[in-house]
Amino acid sequence: MMNEVTNSVVEALPQFQGYVYPNEANFHPVWSTLIVVYPYITGLVAGAFIMASLVRVFDVKALAPVYRLSMLTALAFLLCATLPLLCHLGHPERCYEIMMTPHMTSPMAIFGFVYAWYLMAVLLLELWFDYRQDFVKWSKTTAGFKGFLYRVLTLGVTDVSEKSVRLDMKMEWILSIVGIPSAFLLHGYVGFIFGSIKANPWWGNVLMPIMFILSAIVSGIALCVFNYIVLNWIRRRPLDMRCLDAMAMFLFYALVMDAVVEGLDVLHRGYAAEEGFAVLQTMIHEKLFYTLNIGQVGVGTLVPLLLLGLLQVLPRRVPEATRRVMIFCSGAMILLGVLMMRWNVVMGGQFFSKSFRGVMSYKMEFAGQEGWLISAVIMCLPFIILTVLVKLFLSERLQPCEHVLEKSSKA
Repeated sequence: MMNEVTNSVVEALPQFQGYVYPNEANFHPVWSTLIVVYPYITGLVAGAFIMASLVRVFDVKALAPVYRLSMLTALAFLLCATLPLLCHLGHPERCYEIMMTPHMTSPMAIFGFVYAWYLMAVLLLELWFDYRQDFVKWSKTTAGFKGFLYRVLTLGVTDVSEKSVRLDMKMEWILSIVGIPSAFLLHGYVGFIFGSIKANPWWGNVLMPIMFILSAIVSGIALCVFNYIVLNWIRRRPLDMRCLDAMAMFLFYALVMDAVVEGLDVLHRGYAAEEGFAVLQTMIHEKLFYTLNIGQVGVGTLVPLLLLGLLQVLPRRVPEATRRVMIFCSGAMILLGVLMMRWNVVMGGQFFSKSFRGVMSYKMEFAGQEGWLISAVIMCLPFIILTVLVKLFLSERLQPCEHVLEKSSKA
């Protein structure tokens, strides 16, 4: 009986490898799966907006069919971007204090203003200017709750003259230009938080903000590819292969830049071999072997690079059905790989001892404030919101693709 009690106590204690300080015996990560989900969602927002900006700012007409879907995707995920932080707080009802009593030297506090600016002054305004002409039209032809909603969303501005429409398109273009650096700031600050922690060799790196921004662009484009294919499959509508091939091209080049920068980071760390390099090797080869080497590097980077690279080298020799499958699988694997990257960054920096001579284990909880169940619910919520937005503003009857193409040609 005594042996059984001893074994249960030993199993309940944290598992260590190597030397750790006594005060780390009761170690538990302060940042758990919620803080993994948080930068992942904000990255998807930034990447989806960049995808939409390729149409509005850089006039990539081949991507016009996915413009509105990208904007609605960014909005759906942005509405859920603060939920992981609120659930992580011990008293989420105090979140208003970050706005009422700001601390301008805290990146976390500044995020409140960046989030409000990006949501209210950029994304919602650009969507309103893009949809205003349609709101006026739909409010006159749609009955019931939808008609009432469209009338409310017009905000009383019902002028659809040519001069008014041109002003709308000009404002969209200006807001898209303003939104690009805003999107970089929205997600780049997350990398800044990690990169500025000098005492942690896993986090302290000037390339961290750049890697976060590039991985955000990659994941956002991959999410748009995923949503576009799934949405058309559900609606049983044919895919615009010109649009899909263009998305695959931009996804490939963004992934190449991301892989090069992350490879440069690994090369620099290995060449410098600063204090703590031994524990970094342990993390890469043992502790994070599956999530880093297999999940992030193998599944999330190398395989998509190979698939998308083949489509760029041999675009005409690959049948259309095969191209669709290759692009869809690449997008899904990239989404998984970027999630693994967020896990490796957030959790990896908390695994090793302050002595740099030992590593600790972590077991995810199912339920509770830091359980993976609440993280999974938060990850599903943006897709539910996106489904509602698509039903309201992107139905088959409204024919958004042709409308955006027409507006792009006029602009």
